[in-house]
Amino acid sequence: MKVAILAGGYGTRLQEETLTKPKPMIEIGGQPLLWHIMKIYSAYGLTDFAVALGYKGDVIKNYFLSHHHMSHDLTVKLGSGEIETHDSSREDWTVQLVSTGMNTLTGGRLRRLSRVLGKETFMFTYGDGLANININSLLEFHKKHGRLATVTAVRPPARFGSISLEGDKVVRFEEKPQVGEGWINGGFFVLEPEALNYISGDDVSWEREPMQRLAEEGQLVGYRHEGFWQSIDTLRDMQLMERIWESGNVPWMVW
Repeated sequence: MKVAILAGGYGTRLQEETLTKPKPMIEIGGQPLLWHIMKIYSAYGLTDFAVALGYKGDVIKNYFLSHHHMSHDLTVKLGSGEIETHDSSREDWTVQLVSTGMNTLTGGRLRRLSRVLGKETFMFTYGDGLANININSLLEFHKKHGRLATVTAVRPPARFGSISLEGDKVVRFEEKPQVGEGWINGGFFVLEPEALNYISGDDVSWEREPMQRLAEEGQLVGYRHEGFWQSIDTLRDMQLMERIWESGNVPWMVW
């Protein structure tokens, strides 16, 4: 089964980082967000990826072109130019990098991937969200309901820290807790290829007409994920995720 990842947006709310790289290449723990997302899927045996490129897509191409050598110890023979790689951990992934236009919207990017996604069920997510989602359970849920599309519904993190008080004493503080009410689109979709027929062109946002039509026609179901989820939209989000990584207690590290 293939996994489609959108990685072509401008990331304008994170310009501190995205002036020189696309948002999926922002690093957490020394590795790009894109790598973290792929590690989540590969932990469940999904290692065939199609990445939709746009803004600064060359940065993503260069990362994967050099990944094999950069993830190994090397012996370089300068006289002959021969490079010998030595055993170390590496990812046995297949990654298709597809240019989908600079200003194409999310639905259009997904539609442009259709030629490499084939005619079978596939996974799809954004290049900026991490979660400890059980991919197997998500797929089972999708198959059980037999609809064209499944979206993962998540609890959004609160914008501000949560303080629990007993009198004047703070008894508990959470920097960014999950709120107790409401569900939002958390990415991590499962789609049938027919769902792409709901996208008419490059100027279509997947989150608007296609998802709305699928919902109206009873072809969209929501898989509730109660666990960890975080989208990296701001510098504060990035700093929070880096602190979580450094703590050693990393909820999205399911591998």
